[in-house]
Amino acid sequence: MSNMLVYHWIPCGTTIESVSAMSGMSMPKPSEDAKAAFTHLVPAEPAVTLRPMFGNLSAFVNGNMFAGLFGEDLFVRLPDDEAEAIRKQGGRSFEPMPGHAMKGYVTVPSTWRSKPSATHHFIVSALAFTRTMPPKSATGKKAPSAKATSKKASAKKASGPS
Repeated sequence: MSNMLVYHWIPCGTTIESVSAMSGMSMPKPSEDAKAAFTHLVPAEPAVTLRPMFGNLSAFVNGNMFAGLFGEDLFVRLPDDEAEAIRKQGGRSFEPMPGHAMKGYVTVPSTWRSKPSATHHFIVSALAFTRTMPPKSATGKKAPSAKATSKKASAKKASGPS
């Protein structure tokens, strides 16, 4: 019985914060020192924005998250080979919920604030990697495909004038 999995139905659009509230977990919050250190390390570029994520603070480029805080921990988005190098230095997979790692993200070693040069390199590498991804729209909703749009037009045409 100890290896039994329990699945819960979670409505579409549910945020990780509300899942945590439902499960009784609380989201870790970063200290003001961690937020200040993170803000200082993120490059100040017009395409880079800082905004809340997971009840913490994250950095985005073209709508894609490339780094962030989760409590006092710092995570970055990197290709597998670079993420593996960070794991060998004491990093680990980024798991906002225990047992549920976010693919493509790695938590850097907990000494990140005492090693700003190495940490800045991780963040700049994450920014460069994430910048190559297609931009996300500000609302997070995808535009309808040409196929879906033509189906709607065909259906409207078939139903006749209104």
